Amino acid sequence: MSIWSNLGLVYALLGAAVAVFLAGAGSAIGVGIAGQAASGVVTEDPSKFAKVLIMQLLPGTQGIYGLLVGFITLSKIGLLGGGAADLDPQTGLLILAACLPIGIVGLISGKAQGQTAAAAIGIVAKKPEQFGKAMLFPAMVETYAILALLISILAVTAIQV
Repeated sequence: MSIWSNLGLVYALLGAAVAVFLAGAGSAIGVGIAGQAASGVVTEDPSKFAKVLIMQLLPGTQGIYGLLVGFITLSKIGLLGGGAADLDPQTGLLILAACLPIGIVGLISGKAQGQTAAAAIGIVAKKPEQFGKAMLFPAMVETYAILALLISILAVTAIQV
């Protein structure tokens, strides 16, 4: 059994990998950026730990979304249910394309959300009573990750295997 005889499955697995790896990388970058800002605040005022931790965790959702699309994809092609489906290359490419939105948007929005969360952590550092307002800024970036998640889920599930 060669890779060429399973090219459709290879493309579909690449789609799942793209969703997980890119969105996960975006989350890792974003959580790291926000964590650097959070560490500085906690160094000065340890009582703000809980508030800045929540802010730091926000960019981590993109990785969860990519993982979800990866699981849905693996289930769709039968790898989680026993035997893999016999996919033609065109169907594999469709699945790969369906996974791209959450992968690409997850990468970009994870980093952007980390930067926005770091700025919001700065608000909490100076005015902790403004925590609720500060949360809105990184939450706005989240909107686009959710939209990409929805498109990827709808596209993957709509493909006939």
